[in-house]
Amino acid sequence: MASERTGERTAEPLTQYVQRVTRRVRAWDRRHPLPWDLHITGFWVTAALIDVLGGGWLTTTHNPDTPAWLLLTLSVGFSVPLLWRRTHPAAALLAVAPFAFVNAWTGTALQASLLQLVVIYHIALRLPLRNLLWVTALVLTPVAVSAARHGEGRWSQQIGSQLTSVVVVALIGITVRTRQNHTEALEDRARRLEIERDQQAQLATAAERARIAREMHDIIGHNLSVITGLADGGKYAAAKSPERAAQALDAIGTTSRQAMSELRRLLNVLRDDETSHHPAELTPQPTLTDLEQLINGVRAAGLPVHTTVEGRADLPAGRQLTVYRVIQEALTNTLKHAGPNTTAEITLAYGGRGAVTATITDTGTAGTGTPADGRGLPGMRERTALYGGTLEAGPRPHPEQGWRVHLYLPEETPQ
Repeated sequence: MASERTGERTAEPLTQYVQRVTRRVRAWDRRHPLPWDLHITGFWVTAALIDVLGGGWLTTTHNPDTPAWLLLTLSVGFSVPLLWRRTHPAAALLAVAPFAFVNAWTGTALQASLLQLVVIYHIALRLPLRNLLWVTALVLTPVAVSAARHGEGRWSQQIGSQLTSVVVVALIGITVRTRQNHTEALEDRARRLEIERDQQAQLATAAERARIAREMHDIIGHNLSVITGLADGGKYAAAKSPERAAQALDAIGTTSRQAMSELRRLLNVLRDDETSHHPAELTPQPTLTDLEQLINGVRAAGLPVHTTVEGRADLPAGRQLTVYRVIQEALTNTLKHAGPNTTAEITLAYGGRGAVTATITDTGTAGTGTPADGRGLPGMRERTALYGGTLEAGPRPHPEQGWRVHLYLPEETPQ
């Protein structure tokens, strides 16, 4: 019933059994071709000898007085070349041809001559089809010789009967060949699709790893830099101003809890649903509305930050995240590398249809704003490239001192 509802057809048990046996026989044949060829050839040699020794050849012969040695020679000559029917079918047919002429000339007319059709089948199956022209001529010539010498029946009947047999056998070989080629093409396509699927999975995995690495870098790098700044400030303030030291410790706790919360959410999303006892806590990514909280945390760590905003922040969520992460990375690098008595300035200019320009500068020692771990700047460039934007990062021009990060996201392309 289930197969009827889904439209799938299930093979009958007998059909499945035959298919399994056929697959096993073919697999064994591919692994051991010579024993199989020996078995087939031995079967036909035995059948040809039984036809001669049992007197069955007398029902079709034109010459009952054919000597025994010739009968045995013709029987072996027609059957033994079948051993090479798959590896060298054309050579096998040419080896049989002299025996076919002797068989026709003497009027022996052994039924073993029909084994030529087996070789013709393999020629149609394995060789270019143009070979069937000379093969047909080669097989029909002994029939014409037999009809001319012994004159039983019409020429057209004898040649027509043999030609029909050749055509039928050739068509069977061509049909099997076409099916094999189709099957091989399907198998090759399935293999290429599997390879492509694996490659796509690897690319998706690499992209996801890069995304996770960026998120982890942004979360851990920024919050640890803020915590370090607060800890250093609290250490210097502990002796002179215990209240300032307590405020620093309180800010360290708040920042640490925020970092732990963000990491926990990220790890819950990565966790397999089957092994997770609780659903992942899904929260939106940071937006420009969280920018004030970010700047306040940096200020609490001891870095004065001045902001200038022009226009209205009407950006899609993805662009907001890009701007947020770039500003976060720039301020984090300033905290880590710019040195004491440094100030930072953020200028945001919003345009129409998602365009935005962000410039982050500091007054630290020129060259010290370069990310030391190699992830920050590439991560900012990757985020910017998603929206066709540009990112410039480097020392401010002389005589100014410090570091400058300039982000530009163009207008959204209409869909």
